[in-house]
Amino acid sequence: MFKFTKYLLLFMLTGTGNAFAQSASVGIFDGSGDVGAVKHKGSVLYNKSLQQYTVSGSGTNIWFNHDEFYFVWKKLKGDFILRTNAAFVGKGTEAHRKFGLMVRKSLKGESAHVNAVVHGDGLTSLQYRRLDGDSTAEQKSGIRSAGVIQLERRGTTFTMSAAQAGEAFGPEEKIDLDLGDEVYVGIFVCSHNADVTEKAVFSNVRIVKPAPVNLVAYKQYLGSSIEILDMATQNSRIIYQSPKSLQAPNWTTDNKSLIYNSEGTLYKYDLATNTPKALDTDPAKNNNNDHVISFDGKWLTISSGDGGPSVGYVVPVDGGKARRVTQLGKGASYMHGWSPDGKYLVFCGERNKNYDVYRIPSAGGPEERLTTTDGLDDGPEYTPDGRYIYFNSVRSGLMQIWRMKADGSEQTQITNDDYNNWFPHISPDGKWIVFITFLKNEVEPGDHPFYKHVYIRVMPASGGPAKVVAYLYGGQGTINTPSWSPDSRNIAFVSNSDLLFPAFPISKN
Repeated sequence: MFKFTKYLLLFMLTGTGNAFAQSASVGIFDGSGDVGAVKHKGSVLYNKSLQQYTVSGSGTNIWFNHDEFYFVWKKLKGDFILRTNAAFVGKGTEAHRKFGLMVRKSLKGESAHVNAVVHGDGLTSLQYRRLDGDSTAEQKSGIRSAGVIQLERRGTTFTMSAAQAGEAFGPEEKIDLDLGDEVYVGIFVCSHNADVTEKAVFSNVRIVKPAPVNLVAYKQYLGSSIEILDMATQNSRIIYQSPKSLQAPNWTTDNKSLIYNSEGTLYKYDLATNTPKALDTDPAKNNNNDHVISFDGKWLTISSGDGGPSVGYVVPVDGGKARRVTQLGKGASYMHGWSPDGKYLVFCGERNKNYDVYRIPSAGGPEERLTTTDGLDDGPEYTPDGRYIYFNSVRSGLMQIWRMKADGSEQTQITNDDYNNWFPHISPDGKWIVFITFLKNEVEPGDHPFYKHVYIRVMPASGGPAKVVAYLYGGQGTINTPSWSPDSRNIAFVSNSDLLFPAFPISKN
């Protein structure tokens, strides 16, 4: 009887494809554990400061009619977007060791599922099992050795996107698959060898709940996350979340705070204490996401539409009496930049139904029109040496980045690609330009709405190819205004989702 009980217990724990030992929550996930009859127990380590997951997993495969691997998961309903940057640790043993993103009907080894997977030999594919116990099918991606993968569910349609790190996503792979409303979603590692354990590091792990199709734009909003991106490593950390719409963080020149807007109010967010404080900007009380800190760190130029078109003001960086600088009755003015000497402001002005770049003395005075083409010219910003103003313009068809001399002469197109590029921001050391990119199949050239698939890209100020440094769900308010850290090593930006995770600081406002 003893032997029977002993071996029955052993079979229950390790010998069945349905065994799953759940662990406690980790990071943004509800639990983790081995799926299937693995020989070597897997694990996950969460680096809270970097918000990275190191996952170790064994298992013979994720294939045929059952799976063996280590899974870190969260239960979700409805539509969602999963995304991560990931890479194996070490050379590895098997060419088909795997890491990826997975959605499963259950935690049983034979469960129906879909996954976006990267193999040790570089193969990147969308794999799926339609029904419990069915054989696994595969759609191979044209991208090899993907460093960034995304798996999105809309209804019963799953879409995989993949890219080598720094590149835009390549062609999508799609499958229609009904796994039920509530599913297990997360990250995984499989060694493809029962006697081996493999390891991968997952960074920028995001589970996004996107805007519903019936969301009313500019009247209904998703929650927001303020993130800080390390430009050298491309690792991004969420530092603050709110169920409200947070927009356009500026980084103060003393490296202590971020200034952002929410529901018409400007807030100063203390980076040391993770707390925001509302700024007094009276009489400007309906502020939008066009606000910029002066190069000396003492002043803000802000934009406020108090019952009418947006108007430009200047206010002390810690708040105080706001002084109007643009004229009433001329049309909307959206403030975007200071000259390094503090003498001039540049803004996007709507005059006679046309949007152009204007310059105006910060002390007040007549405005000067710097661009004259039809269509939208927006987002003007001075270089730190004061020689140039960068801006974005739709004049060549798609929205692209342009540059002109400070007096408006020699207007030259800087980017010329198949995307819509907005809001160029020059690093304090003058070496880099960061901007946000919208997809032309999602967004018209003259629009920059909320809640879209966007990239943050960077390019040398001296010219050269642009590379992607962040893949996210956002758009309006993500990076409308300058957000570089004073040392040019980081940027702050906003991403969006209606799902908030207790692993990060959450607003109580």
